[in-house]
Amino acid sequence: MKPIAPGTVIFHRHRGYGVIVSVNLLTGWISARFGSEVRTLDLNLSSDEVQHADGTPILFRRQPPDRMPHARLMAMVRELHAAGYQRLYLYSWPKPSGLHWRWHLFAGPRHWNERPWREGWYGSGADYNFNPIFGWGDTPGASAQDLASALAQFDPHGLAQALGRDEDHTAWFASVCDALLPHHAYSMGWDHAGSMPEHLPVIAVRRGVEPYAGPPLPWPPGWMHLWKVSHAQHLQYAPPTPVRVRPTPQD
Repeated sequence: MKPIAPGTVIFHRHRGYGVIVSVNLLTGWISARFGSEVRTLDLNLSSDEVQHADGTPILFRRQPPDRMPHARLMAMVRELHAAGYQRLYLYSWPKPSGLHWRWHLFAGPRHWNERPWREGWYGSGADYNFNPIFGWGDTPGASAQDLASALAQFDPHGLAQALGRDEDHTAWFASVCDALLPHHAYSMGWDHAGSMPEHLPVIAVRRGVEPYAGPPLPWPPGWMHLWKVSHAQHLQYAPPTPVRVRPTPQD
């Protein structure tokens, strides 16, 4: 796929050769100047049959792009699990605003609350909306295999920590991928003002997707136990019993 940017020479069957002035890849529209015309012309990459200068068609996907990268990350993690990196985990949860979901990859021990933070291993759908890459040297729309390869080259030391077996989590993750991909992803967060959901929350990764209608999905292995232990520890704490002090007799 050839890059499209301001300054790219294009060809249009009615206008001839021109130069792109501005690009909006979120909507699929460009502005271009043709010949000696001072005014720019707005063109839609989906319907106006714009070509590169050498005749290569410029194709734009008509379906709406993913608002969040979680489904692509799930497919990549599944590929790495199959390659022996079973100690790689994906944690996702909503931002406080509720408009987007964060994501966090981590490797090594399965400590959800004390997961290590590595540069480039976390992000948000709010950033992905405007720049649909992860920053590993990957390209927009890269396959799961390409994403895994890019991550291995970006941080080989970090990925090496994911080598090892975690069979129960890997089996759970594969079953969740079968149920959700490619249109849905899971979230490990919920409205903390309410009680913890019985089943794993599901989110859609793009607009116009039908609500999830599959079977209820379980939480990852150890997740419910983690929160039950934390809750039990909280209940075991008791405030100190207040000590009554006799009032001093008045003289």
